[in-house]
Amino acid sequence: MKIGIIVAMDKELQQLKQLFDSENVRVEKCGIGKVNAALGAQRMINEFHPDCIISSGCAGGNGDDVNIQDVVVSTELAYHDVYCGTAIDNTTIYGQVQGLPARFKADPYLLSKAQQLSARLCRLDRPRIANCQLSIHAGLIVTGDWFVDSKEKAREIVGHYPDAKAIDMESAAIAQTCYLNNVPFISFRVISDIPLRDTDASQYHDFWNTVADNSFQVTKTFVESLNAKH
Repeated sequence: MKIGIIVAMDKELQQLKQLFDSENVRVEKCGIGKVNAALGAQRMINEFHPDCIISSGCAGGNGDDVNIQDVVVSTELAYHDVYCGTAIDNTTIYGQVQGLPARFKADPYLLSKAQQLSARLCRLDRPRIANCQLSIHAGLIVTGDWFVDSKEKAREIVGHYPDAKAIDMESAAIAQTCYLNNVPFISFRVISDIPLRDTDASQYHDFWNTVADNSFQVTKTFVESLNAKH
């Protein structure tokens, strides 16, 4: 299986590139934001022809059960900064690009494999994952061209999407590109900060200063599970 992995930043690229050594896995940086993400996904599809694409990197978290260095796996993806209005089509809802789904669903097979990750990580007994304490949450990831560094902005986004588990700047754009190209897609996001519990993005900066070695291990283990023969 050929697997494409897309990240936004050099920091994320450095974390993930060192985990993979296979011609069937390509890790590329797209750059920050929705346009860069869409262009990077289309380039990946045109040049590498992957069987699936994974969006990986960090994100802000939401929810009482979500903590820094937890991992959110997308069940659905949506835009938090899109509004097409009702002048032409009064059935289009907030966050929906007219003519496209309001929420892009993660590929069912990829999602089913992702939901088995906690058990697989424990079975592998990796020394860096102490006591199998790694928390993986499945849920909605919302995307927009806004780095959420204030509680006010986080409350605005969560007001539209109270069920969101993570907020990022790329995943839904990659999901839309994959949807249009009929390429299976899923997103894994390590939680770098919790905007509703933070001030001035201090958690985000601390995350990169103290990031645990296993923060991106979930993506590696997921790729291994897709290629496992069982």
